[in-house]
Amino acid sequence: MNSIYKKLGVKIPEILLPAEGTDLTKWAVIACDQYTSQPDYWQSVEENAGQSPSTLKLIFPEIYLKEEDSGIRINNINKTMEQYLEQGVLQPQKPGFILVDRSTPHTASRKGLIVAVDLECYDYNVGSQSLIRATEGTVLDRIPPRVKIRENAPIELPHIMVLIDDPNKTVIESLYSRKDTYKKLYDFDLMQGGGHIRGWKVEDEQSLSQVASALEKLVGDISPKQGDVSPKPLLFAMGDGNHSLASAKAHWENVKAELLRKQGNPTQAANHQADSACADAGAKASGIPEHPARYALVELVNVHDDGLVFEPIHRVIFGINHATIQQQLIEAARRLQLDARIRFFDSMKVVDEAIEMAEDSVTAPHNILFILEGAYGLFTVKNPVSTLEVGTLQSVLDELVKNSIETGNDTDLEIDYIHGDQVVTELGSKAGSMGFFLPVMNKNDLFKTVKADGVLPRKTFSMGEAEEKRYYMECRCIK
Repeated sequence: MNSIYKKLGVKIPEILLPAEGTDLTKWAVIACDQYTSQPDYWQSVEENAGQSPSTLKLIFPEIYLKEEDSGIRINNINKTMEQYLEQGVLQPQKPGFILVDRSTPHTASRKGLIVAVDLECYDYNVGSQSLIRATEGTVLDRIPPRVKIRENAPIELPHIMVLIDDPNKTVIESLYSRKDTYKKLYDFDLMQGGGHIRGWKVEDEQSLSQVASALEKLVGDISPKQGDVSPKPLLFAMGDGNHSLASAKAHWENVKAELLRKQGNPTQAANHQADSACADAGAKASGIPEHPARYALVELVNVHDDGLVFEPIHRVIFGINHATIQQQLIEAARRLQLDARIRFFDSMKVVDEAIEMAEDSVTAPHNILFILEGAYGLFTVKNPVSTLEVGTLQSVLDELVKNSIETGNDTDLEIDYIHGDQVVTELGSKAGSMGFFLPVMNKNDLFKTVKADGVLPRKTFSMGEAEEKRYYMECRCIK
């Protein structure tokens, strides 16, 4: 069974959970990359957690990444991790998976399975054919600060959600049908309107073998064939937390290089193919070291889960000049050889009618709804080169920011990625900002699109609303 899991890029983890008696509602907090423009949310989390043991003290909310005390904050995080281990706040569990069931204000049930994945089987670079694959573009300059957080950390906490394409529901849902036969580990309400979560320990040989067999059937034959240039199998597609997994990968590469240096083989890492260890059931020939940092704890979710809903990730740009932003957007589009225009409308009804008329045309343009100074309008690109509206808009916004830096104008321009129409309306209506509303992607198209076209534009979709994101609960030692 272990050889099957090795081939699949999966490891049965030894998970750490809070000691009995811990207030789990105060312990679990939402993913660090949420509510990045809403300091009041994080202030409320801090008040809720108080002096109780909490994952808030083990993470770096990204809203604070740009503050000058980041080094002090990271040191405090590492010290707290050590304290929680030494004082028994975190208790080790026997090797096994954790089956989870999450309800939110928007869905009655979303099921998942906590496993560890082999970072040797993951490659976030464009064109990757690895078994574990990014679904959207990775922003490389977002990785170093996150590696800094991880490099001296004795434990990891996952908010990473990885998708499997299991239409017959043979992996997670099969376990859930027998949940009453497993030991329940937790059952509590999540803070800040996050809903409710339950977890069961999956550790018996029969269940572990069943999961391995079901995953093996999903991926099919992954043995390398000489001369075969066809696309490689895709078993795990990133859902949420792509940059966190990319940071775990970068950290592992640093650890691996040091291990290989000590072994007297510093060049081996550079020659290693990202998915070769997965193709070799034992990975014996690869010589890649075993180390806790080689693996990352994630939650697997079936893309066909009825409780999993894809939501769009909207954009808000801050630091704009209201008098010039329209012309700047048009000029940015022109530099990309895009034919763009901006129109304002008297009501949303008229906006909807304009979009419907465009969709009925033979060559439909991309019409992207925006809000500026409280008024709604459409940013229309007649000759889009991207399949998705998000790709068109992101390219223009990136060009806008790039030009502002090169020319020294509007150097305070900043893009944030927002969940929820209401938040975009509120933020985009403020002075110095502009909000863009994007359509949702069909989740059933995800795997086939990534297999055929590669990674999607970054921040293409969100798995649910902000409050539905994964809360930190389980931990794992990485040293």
